[in-house]
Amino acid sequence: MDVTASHIKKHVFYDPLYGYVHLTNLEWDIIHTPFYQRLRWIKQLGFTCYTFPGAEHSRFGHSIGVMHNSHMILKAVGRSVSDQELYDDSVQSKDKKYHQSLRLAALLHDLGTFPFSHTTEMSYIRFGETTNAKNGKGHPDDHEHLGSFIIKNTDFEGGITSLLKKYGIDPQRISDLVKGVDKSVLANQILHSEIDCDRMDYLLRDAHYSGIHYGTYDRDYLLNHFRSVKVGDHDVMVINHNALHAVEDFLMARYAWYSQVIRSARGARFDALAEEVMFHLLEKGKVYTYSQLMDMVANDPKRFYGFNDQYFMQSIHRYYLEGDFDRHPRIKDMVNRLLFELPPKTVRCEEFKQRLLDQDDDKGNQKILKRAQEKLEEIQEVLKKKGKEVDWVLGDLPKKHIMFVKSRKKLVQSKTTENLLLERDPAKILLDNGEVKLLGELENSVIGHLQNKFNFVPNVYCSESAYQILKDEGIVV
Repeated sequence: MDVTASHIKKHVFYDPLYGYVHLTNLEWDIIHTPFYQRLRWIKQLGFTCYTFPGAEHSRFGHSIGVMHNSHMILKAVGRSVSDQELYDDSVQSKDKKYHQSLRLAALLHDLGTFPFSHTTEMSYIRFGETTNAKNGKGHPDDHEHLGSFIIKNTDFEGGITSLLKKYGIDPQRISDLVKGVDKSVLANQILHSEIDCDRMDYLLRDAHYSGIHYGTYDRDYLLNHFRSVKVGDHDVMVINHNALHAVEDFLMARYAWYSQVIRSARGARFDALAEEVMFHLLEKGKVYTYSQLMDMVANDPKRFYGFNDQYFMQSIHRYYLEGDFDRHPRIKDMVNRLLFELPPKTVRCEEFKQRLLDQDDDKGNQKILKRAQEKLEEIQEVLKKKGKEVDWVLGDLPKKHIMFVKSRKKLVQSKTTENLLLERDPAKILLDNGEVKLLGELENSVIGHLQNKFNFVPNVYCSESAYQILKDEGIVV
């Protein structure tokens, strides 16, 4: 018997960007677990709120927004089921499971997020406790693998694994989707590509809450032009050529956002301090290790709930008051700045200038990075000879490229299949004659002409006393 929409129980959130967002019973149950509620207490943009006070939004709302965007893309490419099917738990069709699984992967993609998001995550990756363990799998100690662990290893009442199984969803499939290694090329593209449901949300959400409109683009116009086409035996996500400029606008918005907000010296300075402080705490055994986090996930989810922004801030505040940092003046000064929003000085010199570089010029790029590293080492040596421990310098050299798209050469080097159209990441354009091309191959695309470029944004910070020494030595003006 058909079930009318009026008989189906729907749960709803009101989102500041999208209005009403409906959730299935499974999604509603997941949201009310300790694992998901933890995301309320983790800021989406880390310490960017120190620079832009409105940026207090959390991973909780972002993840719901990502789920909603995955739903809208599925509708646009013709792979969604009706609302009547989606919200009716008695329907177990293959198409519904595909639709529901993508929504769930989008909802859960940040489940393993660290305090202040990527800020302290980099400390765990650097420390590499389980990565370097003899009996480990060699995976980085990052949020993606921690999230996957939660999805697959919480088969108890109120656990994510248990809930997925209860509703007939395969936890391994959700984990594969979260990692972007699912058998469906289309699904991987929707969740992980140059224009995906994650980026579509955070650009608008971060712009909305920070008040900085670098991240804005025409979402509705873009959504209206998503399509699915066959490439060999695979369904592939493409965007109509009519929306070419909307695609370029999206990619330029992301480039500007990372260049002017995330990686700018003003935006990144407190995140760099927090990463260094968390790394120190890991070395001293003062905070949870990655293996302890996994143990809490499997055995004590309510304790894991507390691994959030407050955990980090309360930890450094307690150790600060108890005098634990007194023997480490460098770290104590950094903690003092984090607690009371006291910005460090930015070291500016020729070697630390922002530059537009060529992705394909590996030798040239290595020379520029080497010069920056050597200059940093020179500064460290000067401070070692002329200063004290409190006269510190901290290098925050780029770990990832800020680019519009990956160049064709880099795509070929990293390809996993002979046909580049089946690669997950690159944006693909559907021409009026039915041909599909990579965005970077189009002659009338601005991005096509800029595809090789990336923005090199090195940042180096120091204490005021260190800055004065560097000034006296003529290193900074």
